[in-house]
Amino acid sequence: MTPPPSVDALPALYPVLAALPEAARQRLAARAQHIRLPAGTPVFDERQPCRGFPFVLSGGIRVVKAAPNGRELPLYRVAPGETCVISSACLLGQTPYNARGLTDSETELLVLPGADFQALLAEAPFRDFVFQLFSERIADLMQLIEEVAFRKLDQRLAALLLGKGQRVHTTHQQLADELGSVREIVSRLLKNFAAQGLVTLSREQIEILDPAGLRRLSGG
Repeated sequence: MTPPPSVDALPALYPVLAALPEAARQRLAARAQHIRLPAGTPVFDERQPCRGFPFVLSGGIRVVKAAPNGRELPLYRVAPGETCVISSACLLGQTPYNARGLTDSETELLVLPGADFQALLAEAPFRDFVFQLFSERIADLMQLIEEVAFRKLDQRLAALLLGKGQRVHTTHQQLADELGSVREIVSRLLKNFAAQGLVTLSREQIEILDPAGLRRLSGG
């Protein structure tokens, strides 16, 4: 860790901070920890105590729910200007993490200790920001639950491919990770898509030939 940087640039990413009183901004500047992490580094893990409230300056955090067999279900991504609802919930409830967070690229964070997070909640602009985040993330998670519970995997795979452009540079394992499935099932579905003329498959690349057909399959 390096000494905390100036937070003068933070309002560009987190405009709510500009509305805080000067004393609150100074407290954030003095107490926040500046962290740089390489891609693939764990930021937090299940059953660990919450270390603080993260402000993402660059890069991003991929938040997943892991099964005992190693499979992961992606929950959401925290980009610059966003915050982590699971971290907020842990701090508010004083409970351990119930999911895993990993950097998806080289990532720069400011992490505000729990006591200072609680102090900032006394400020209405910051409190409104945190609860607005809860509202948005819960809506996203409800949509994810609906997809997992009610949409078949082939529909979800078709929708995922449509969101990645005509040529998708990825591996079958990466697609499986995004869907919370396993590589063998995704590979079988992709072969079926290819047999129907919807896509062509090559090494770490999928070319979409019939987007309208994929859209029908996805239910869109």
